[in-house]
Amino acid sequence: MTAVILIGFASSDLWRNHLRRSNFISCEEILSTEEGRSAALSCMFHTAAYSWSEFLDTPTKITAAIRRLEEPQCSNTAEVVILWAWTSGVANTADRDGWGLIEGDTVNFYQTHGMRHLAALLRHTTDLGLGDLQMEFLLTRYRGPPCRVGSVRRLISVKEASNEYLSEYLTDLRIAWVCQVKRLYHLFEYDPATWKEEFGTVEVEEEPGQFAMPVQSMEWVCDYP
Repeated sequence: MTAVILIGFASSDLWRNHLRRSNFISCEEILSTEEGRSAALSCMFHTAAYSWSEFLDTPTKITAAIRRLEEPQCSNTAEVVILWAWTSGVANTADRDGWGLIEGDTVNFYQTHGMRHLAALLRHTTDLGLGDLQMEFLLTRYRGPPCRVGSVRRLISVKEASNEYLSEYLTDLRIAWVCQVKRLYHLFEYDPATWKEEFGTVEVEEEPGQFAMPVQSMEWVCDYP
């Protein structure tokens, strides 16, 4: 929770000159582990859903937090913000300018700190253990999973978001994961074969043929459901 609060402060202009590396020593140690990153992401979902609705809710806030955490060399904490950007769904993929900021900072981070960390990014982006938290966050934030029609997000009513539809929403979420995987491939100029060779298997429940289309031919935009 302390790490999440400090990350929120890092995204605020009011705190930009008041954060020091000494504030993040414990956070950096905890977030250096897989377990620590997963715990932080879980806490971020709960915080954004129930107690801090404006927490890292725009690409501008996300990139501000990444850059301000990089300045005092808090790279483990900055990496968790990148994981949030790619897993939460707060950034509308139709917002090309916003995603351009996130993608630019993502590329800069991994080029600086080592491409080996990309395996962790993809693992968290498609983490089945976070799936329920993502759905809970989306249902709470949007009173139902937001669907995009053109460039505009449409809200699903609470009535439509009843339990009988949840299995369909979870299917949509898996499709969203596949879209994010393709986005990562395209961003770092990998294809499924070279990614697997470099980082291992993609752990996502994709439909047969989802990865059959070459990344270069992806002309459409897929949004979180």
